[in-house]
Amino acid sequence: MINMDVNKKEIAVLGGGCFWCTEAIYQNINGILAVTSGYSGGHKENPTYEEVCTGRTGHTEVIKLEFDPQKISYRDILEVFFATHDPTTLNRQGADTGEQYRSIIFYASEAQKNTALAYIKELEDNKLYRKPIVTQIVEMKPFYPSEDYHRNYYNNNRGAPYCEFVITPKMEKLFKKFGDRINVSNLSEE
Repeated sequence: MINMDVNKKEIAVLGGGCFWCTEAIYQNINGILAVTSGYSGGHKENPTYEEVCTGRTGHTEVIKLEFDPQKISYRDILEVFFATHDPTTLNRQGADTGEQYRSIIFYASEAQKNTALAYIKELEDNKLYRKPIVTQIVEMKPFYPSEDYHRNYYNNNRGAPYCEFVITPKMEKLFKKFGDRINVSNLSEE
C-alpha cells in the first residue's frame, strides 16, 4: 500500500494591515483550508486587541492560513498578498497606522523565506511599485488567535462602514484579478 499524505497542510502567517481585510480575502481562495485572525511578532504573551492597538506590545495584526500545497502554492499565496495591500507603506495601510498594521511575512521554513525574498525581488525588478517594498520577512513567532468578535468579521458585518468602504473594494479587486482562484462554494454560504 502506498502511503499518500492527502492530509498534508502547511501554515502561512501574513500581516497586511487590518486582519479583517486579509481574513476576508483568503477565506475565498481555493486551497485555503482555514483562516484565523490573530497577533504575532510581539513580546507579550496572549495580548488582547486593546493592548495590540496601543502599539506597545510589538505585535502585528496577522492571519494564520492553513493551506493545501497540492491546491495552492506558497508563491500563489504571496501573489494574492502583495496584490491586495500596499507593501510600500511603513507601519500603515490606508488610514490604519501603527506598527500593528505593518506589512510582514512570518516564514515557517527556509523554503518559505526564500520564496518570499525571491518574489519580492521579482516585484522590484519588474518595478510594479513606485516606492520600495518595506514588507518585513521574519522567522515565525508565536501566534495568538484574536478574540471571537474579530473572526469572520467581514461576513458577519458587511453593512458596517469599515467593511463597505475598505474591505468591499479589496474584495472587488480580488475577484477581478484572481477570479479563477475563487472558491465558489464559500460564496454560496454568504
